[in-house]
Amino acid sequence: MSARQPIASLSLDLDNQWSYMKIHGDPGWEALPSYLETVVPKALALLEEFGLTITFFIVGQDAALEKNHAAIRAIAAAGHEIGNHSFHHESWLHLYSEAEIEREIASAEAAIEPLVGQKLRGFRGPGYSFSPQVLSVLARRGYRYDASTFPSILGPLARAYYFMTARLTAEQRQQRKALFGKVSDGFQPLNPYWWQMGDTTLLEMPVTTMPLFKVPIHFSYILYISVFSRPLALLYFRTALLLCRLTRTQPSLLLHPLDFLGGDDLPELGFFPAMGLPGAHKLETLRRCLALLTRHFSVVPVGQHADLVATARQLPQRPLDLPLANAL
Repeated sequence: MSARQPIASLSLDLDNQWSYMKIHGDPGWEALPSYLETVVPKALALLEEFGLTITFFIVGQDAALEKNHAAIRAIAAAGHEIGNHSFHHESWLHLYSEAEIEREIASAEAAIEPLVGQKLRGFRGPGYSFSPQVLSVLARRGYRYDASTFPSILGPLARAYYFMTARLTAEQRQQRKALFGKVSDGFQPLNPYWWQMGDTTLLEMPVTTMPLFKVPIHFSYILYISVFSRPLALLYFRTALLLCRLTRTQPSLLLHPLDFLGGDDLPELGFFPAMGLPGAHKLETLRRCLALLTRHFSVVPVGQHADLVATARQLPQRPLDLPLANAL
């Protein structure tokens, strides 16, 4: 790590094929089809090119299946941090009772921790789903940080696109009505802060969006822009990194498995944005983005980023009134 460069963190939400099909309402997800054997080697190879170790948020259901064990063990063996991404990957996690949330998070820990040999310290909710009850459970179970907030104004647009392409019942649409967040989420802080819950605190590490404009800068969004023009996508990403430097924002950026796969690899998920591109095109765009990122920032896992900001800065606190939240 260069002492002259600001810090950034990078994570990958290891959503599996079945989880996309489930949220999209596609038949056949119950068989839990998996592409981890294909996507994990591609991701590990690209990260190794840049000498990066990052955070992989893993779904407990995948860790519970023997067919995924080799891929998940390979992630841990390469030195990456492992985080909890829930057990069932349901983006309506915020609708669960506190007891259901406790079972969800504990089940994921029981499946993942023995497989990877790490104690999980970080959590990200599926579809950026979180609630005061989720935060309370995380703090009680000794988590160091949550990384579920996504301060973007474009969440409803992403949800509208998803609904337009999905085959969902009215009940399923109601469950997913908070998918990708609300316009008001754009007013959430970009920089880390402490959730204050009575005598307990939990560090929040937001997924960074573009400073000032609060539009997404995660790699799936960059790849979507590259459908129209790769130079335009790279200019957008370069501008986002410049704004991060000018505003002293230490970005925490996000990858997804479909960033490494094209429509030629996985035609079943052709509804997903940018899946009309070949896999090789997406990998080359990612490679150029990571070159820009590592040129200007020292990139670390989210857990390391959390430790650095917690010790180096006096972070703001956001009070969370749990009794009031429970009553709402």
